[in-house]
Amino acid sequence: MRRELCLGRPWLVQPVFVVEDSDDLLAVYVAEESELGYPQGYWPGGRHPWHGKFRWRGHGVLQLQRPGEAHGVWAFWEGPERELAYWYLNLQAPFVRTPAGIDTQDHELDVVVRLDGSWEFKDEEWLDEWIRRGRWTAAEVEEIRAEGARIAAELDAGRRWWSEAWAEWRPDPAWRGADLPDGWDA
Repeated sequence: MRRELCLGRPWLVQPVFVVEDSDDLLAVYVAEESELGYPQGYWPGGRHPWHGKFRWRGHGVLQLQRPGEAHGVWAFWEGPERELAYWYLNLQAPFVRTPAGIDTQDHELDVVVRLDGSWEFKDEEWLDEWIRRGRWTAAEVEEIRAEGARIAAELDAGRRWWSEAWAEWRPDPAWRGADLPDGWDA
């Protein structure tokens, strides 16, 4: 399972399939029609933005993460031929392995990288609001923005750490509609 935390508690839980688990890369896949879970609780600013979406719709998403890094690279596909639509750099806390799977915390700021190499920040406007609502401190937001600036500089220099070959990766056809295990919200 991949658990996304907010203030140290899970607020989104997803079943994932492990594609690769090596010393320098963890690749997991959220399959099409996989269940999404939202534990009960209070969070500054409200429920997870996806709350109300209880199954992953469309093609699944491949998530590439390197140990210790404050972002992951997600591959999104579209269309009947399942062609890469874009790379999505999800700024997040470095993943931590737990008995349940992996935990991370979404940092809200994202970078959308188009196929032509151009890119743009997504959701930057939310960072100051999250300070006001108590989700992060000003110092934490400063660190998030610094990671975004570091990633932007790498992209501007034409450097990507992930292999473009992941765009052609295909999941096992049996990997569809994964459900959360009993007790996922405990």
